[in-house]
Amino acid sequence: MNSTPLVSVLMTVYNREKYIAEAIASVIASTYQNWELIIVDDRSKDTSVEIAKSFQDKDERIKVYINEHNLGDYPNRNQAASYAKGKYLKYVDADDMIYPHGIELLVYYMEQFPDAGYGLCSLAQDKEKQYPFQLNPEEAYKRHYFEQNLFHKAPLSAIINKSAFNKVGAFSGKQHLGDFEMWHVLSQKFPVVLMPPGIVWYREHDDQQMNDNRTDPYVPFKYMLIAEDLLNSDKCPLSTLDKEKAFKKVKNQQAGAIVSAIKHHSLKKAIEMKDASSLSYIDIIKNKLG
Repeated sequence: MNSTPLVSVLMTVYNREKYIAEAIASVIASTYQNWELIIVDDRSKDTSVEIAKSFQDKDERIKVYINEHNLGDYPNRNQAASYAKGKYLKYVDADDMIYPHGIELLVYYMEQFPDAGYGLCSLAQDKEKQYPFQLNPEEAYKRHYFEQNLFHKAPLSAIINKSAFNKVGAFSGKQHLGDFEMWHVLSQKFPVVLMPPGIVWYREHDDQQMNDNRTDPYVPFKYMLIAEDLLNSDKCPLSTLDKEKAFKKVKNQQAGAIVSAIKHHSLKKAIEMKDASSLSYIDIIKNKLG
């Protein structure tokens, strides 16, 4: 009997015929072999399903599912997780790839910290110590808000303990924000393991939803709005003083983003962002003068 944990690799798909074969092949090439690959197609209009099924026919560890109707990004991630049988969930999107040693390393690091709810890789080198190491909820929040970004990583750079995923209730479904929100929510209850880079490979192309971050200033602004909500939550692990410091930092970021929208985009967009926040025009002017 295989003593290594089963890893459920989850691949959500929508019109990825150009890339999906490489994504699947990268999982098959893994040095770690105790995995299942769950591919969930969200009603693609191209040949993505046919390509995926050609791999399913050759490997019994691969299962292809087709949604009855289009769910969208994060609901489809939840749908894929609902089929999973593994101890760990590992998202590999149909336009990305994982290195051959990737799953093996992720499992190795997670198994050293049995209390952890999830792990994040593809991080910049830590200045003080080598990866991997674990952060408790308060430490994770402090690192993100006062040291360097942590909760900004995409699902490709994460491995999640399935029991922790189920306990927090899966992704909420918020467009663009699902992973950012999920790492906050998981870190309210569980430690996180920080891991080195060189485990996964992220493809950049014109059809990605993340391109919205570069073209529409309101999209990155939404991260600042939800950060405010998460900091105000009674589940936030920060002390009252640290909450206030983090909250002030986020409000300053919001003001700066509105000023930037005025300079580089449009007044209409800036007003839309201001109205979505609790900032006054005086707050924004103070930020600009500061």
